[in-house]
Amino acid sequence: MIEFAGALFRCLQLASTMLLIGGCAFLAIADQRNSAPNDSWQARLKACFPWLALLLPMGLFGLLATTTAQATGIPENAFNPQAWLDFLQKTRVGSIWTMRAASALLVLAITVYIRMSSAAQWRYILCASAASLTLILGSLTSHSAAEEQAFLATLPYAVHLIVASVWFGGLPGVVLVASSPSIGSPEERSRAGELLSRFSALAFPTMIAIIVSGLVVANRMIDTNYAGLVATTYGWLLLTKLTLLVIILLIASRAKSVWVPSLTQNSGAAAASGHKLRTWVTVEFVLAILLVIVATLLANAVPAKHDVIDHWPYPFRFSIDANWVDWLVRVIVLTGLILLVLAGTTIVLGRKKQWGTAWRVTVPTILGILGLGATLYPLSVQSYPETYRKTPVPFDAISIANGAELFSANCIPCHGPQAKGNGVLAKTLPKQPVDLLTEPHTAMHTAGDFFHWLTYGRFNGIMPPFGDKFSEEERWDLLNFLHANSRGYQSRIMTPRILPEQPFMATPNFSYTAHDGSSGTLKDFRGKHSLLLVLFSWPDSRARLDQLRTVFAEIKGKSTSILAVPMTDLSPDELAALTKDMPFPVVIQGAHEISSSYALFRRTLSIPDLFGEGTRPKHMEFLVDRFGYLRARWIPSGDGQGWTDTGLLIQQIALLNQEPEILPPPGDHVH
Repeated sequence: MIEFAGALFRCLQLASTMLLIGGCAFLAIADQRNSAPNDSWQARLKACFPWLALLLPMGLFGLLATTTAQATGIPENAFNPQAWLDFLQKTRVGSIWTMRAASALLVLAITVYIRMSSAAQWRYILCASAASLTLILGSLTSHSAAEEQAFLATLPYAVHLIVASVWFGGLPGVVLVASSPSIGSPEERSRAGELLSRFSALAFPTMIAIIVSGLVVANRMIDTNYAGLVATTYGWLLLTKLTLLVIILLIASRAKSVWVPSLTQNSGAAAASGHKLRTWVTVEFVLAILLVIVATLLANAVPAKHDVIDHWPYPFRFSIDANWVDWLVRVIVLTGLILLVLAGTTIVLGRKKQWGTAWRVTVPTILGILGLGATLYPLSVQSYPETYRKTPVPFDAISIANGAELFSANCIPCHGPQAKGNGVLAKTLPKQPVDLLTEPHTAMHTAGDFFHWLTYGRFNGIMPPFGDKFSEEERWDLLNFLHANSRGYQSRIMTPRILPEQPFMATPNFSYTAHDGSSGTLKDFRGKHSLLLVLFSWPDSRARLDQLRTVFAEIKGKSTSILAVPMTDLSPDELAALTKDMPFPVVIQGAHEISSSYALFRRTLSIPDLFGEGTRPKHMEFLVDRFGYLRARWIPSGDGQGWTDTGLLIQQIALLNQEPEILPPPGDHVH
């Protein structure tokens, strides 16, 4: 009940604000100097302003009551003024509400002043600006404001609301003008047609701004997983909103191109056009009200990118990644796109050449159906209920190390020791196991697809099910290992030199405790320092560690930390000898998991290391930038001298320090 009341109050204050902004904008473009004295529609529209302005604080107070009840979890606090006061004083949302309430009272004062004074454009502009301020302040409590880089995320949302208000709030003015009894004479029809033409000219760029800003906001709320459009509440509400918008655009297009221009024609045509304009703009306004209601529900819904799709309800999905490698798929899809372009061309050509109705409908329809089929069908792939399930186990060193042990104990006979599909039993199977190392299967399929195959098996039992043998967490661990293994193969192009402004390799997170008592995770370095991660063997790496010891101060001065990780267990005496006067931390807990997971990034172009169990180098170093991406790597056995020239290492660190944030930090889970 509280949630319903909150949505109602939110819709009330949003609709009243939008109607005020649009109504003021409509009167501002009406050019009062050229208006007839008996244009009663203006007085009727102005008379609504104080009532709309009164609804605004009423909606805000209702919103305060319901939000307080929801935030505290106590429904009775909706009627407790002391709880309201605590909410206002102790929360960021409460502070924003206070500013919104102040701006709402300012709007009320301005509307009363407008109602009691003579018409003037600047008064309407002032009122619209004050009302826009309430929308801007309201956007600070939206889902967009909770995103990283909140200002950049909130700006499109605020613009979307304001430009939508100009269009939505102007529709009642259009209805009043078209319904005005003073529109009988040719001069009055001409004046009405000119006014509506000006509004129509403003509405076109406004609608473009609505669509563009709306797409930006929706893209942020959906992210890259567009499956959320058809499998979450947010997605279905967004599709409903878009459907209503398309219908509204069709009505608006007809009004702009036919009915408004006809107002200046002979009285018979003008009367018919005026009647159609009144009818359809009224329909458009009703649809717009529904759109605002849907938009309010959308603002309250969990964004699709944060929602959990536990059950994908369809037997297929569309994927470019999974199919685009096939040249035939590319040809068919491009053919489908050409057919869709031809369908659109025949629509325009049919109108221009005045084809018969049957031809104008049949030809574009057939071309459109063929085009959609050719475009979408080749991109469809089989899906499962778990296809879009989010991975609950983070992509970190512990999970990867656990997955590697599970793979070694259960999967090597068929998939081979490095998941290349060349195990000792592979040739005896009716279907050869896929190459999960060098082929991009982990990128072509979702994490949920792999989880389904691990749970229920594949190819009619050729790959057995592991749902009863492995726990759910173990299956996700195994999946994380496969992703890390595949990324390790991709990392073979890395060298001791960074690729400028090309972060592409996300690093697994890890936890550690060091000999000097320090502890933390890889994520702790983000936004602060780059990291030189040194995987070493003792005593083989003694000379290199001594070299790093001598240049540590210079490296630290360039906002870069060093973390040393032993690849084998150290005895107490070895650890004591190693860490004596050591200026950077040496990991003593978590080393096995870190070395096990990062050893997967051992391949170079000169040493691909694809067959057998693989050979782990005795020494590896990884340069991770301050945003969490692996940018350079040195393996003495594959890259030669590399960073033994510490000047080269320091040069690469300096280049990283010059780079801005190019990509947001990598996520904690695979997809």
